[in-house]
Amino acid sequence: MTPTLNVQDLRIAFSHRAGNIEAVDGVSFQIGPAECVGIVGESGSGKTQIFMAAMGLLAGNARATGSVRFEGAELLAAHPTALNRIRGSKLTMIPQDPMTCLTPHLKIGVQLAEVMVTHRGTTWRDARSYAARMLERVHVAEPRRRLNQYPHELSGGLRQRVMIAMSVLCEPSLVIADEPTTALDVTVQAQVMELLRALRGEFGMALALISHDLAVVAGLADRILVMYAGRIVEVAAAAELFRRPRHPYTAELLKCMPTIAGPRAVRLPTLAGQPPRPGEVLQACAFAPRCSRAADRCRMERPELVGPADAQVACHFPLSHD
Repeated sequence: MTPTLNVQDLRIAFSHRAGNIEAVDGVSFQIGPAECVGIVGESGSGKTQIFMAAMGLLAGNARATGSVRFEGAELLAAHPTALNRIRGSKLTMIPQDPMTCLTPHLKIGVQLAEVMVTHRGTTWRDARSYAARMLERVHVAEPRRRLNQYPHELSGGLRQRVMIAMSVLCEPSLVIADEPTTALDVTVQAQVMELLRALRGEFGMALALISHDLAVVAGLADRILVMYAGRIVEVAAAAELFRRPRHPYTAELLKCMPTIAGPRAVRLPTLAGQPPRPGEVLQACAFAPRCSRAADRCRMERPELVGPADAQVACHFPLSHD
């Protein structure tokens, strides 16, 4: 079966007066049809840049090499005209901040209907009618009234629902959800995640769920990719990753998750040190300078690959579960 998204040896570098800064370092993974894959890691680990490359939306000073195939078609070398036929229809994105991605001077109805007019060739009247029905499906009250409102007239949660509706209007094969619950309170977060779960089941779409928060992806992802310093350090089924993390970085991330269990006076753990600076030359395991196991559990002479074959980075300090 052809993967919906197939990324192979993707490298993304940004040109800078100080030299090239590599943001993504040889990443390879696949997302299958109707599969939900969570991509987690600290800010700056390269999560978003992978999918900006897939969408053809990298900054002008960026250069991507390797391969990104969507339903068998190469995207990195695709002509903008070919990309425009895919983006917004078969391949869509829910951005981090819907307020900055919705055009402030256009009404919601115009922005939603434009997707159907552009990609499906429908009339504006039919497109508005379908947009209203889609708003209703994502649980927006009074959808026809919302069509005549501007983005600033909607709450953050409603704007996020509008972006979700826009992303599924054409029943895409893959939706990229980039921090879809950023800046939302916990109740709205839960509603948005449940909405994504329901839409995934309804449309049979694949979902790439980008987050720095493992708790956000816990109940939705089938598999989780853990990224650090532009590399994938662990790949595992979601349940297995939470039950038995194999890479020390994953284990440290899990320790930093807040929990309602235990005494309230316990301070939330934090990761000591800082991620590598942009442009810094990395050693075999980029996490080694921050790894508490490096001193006595180093296995540099026998690197052990963490995760299946599509995880490219060897962990030299694997966890012991004996």
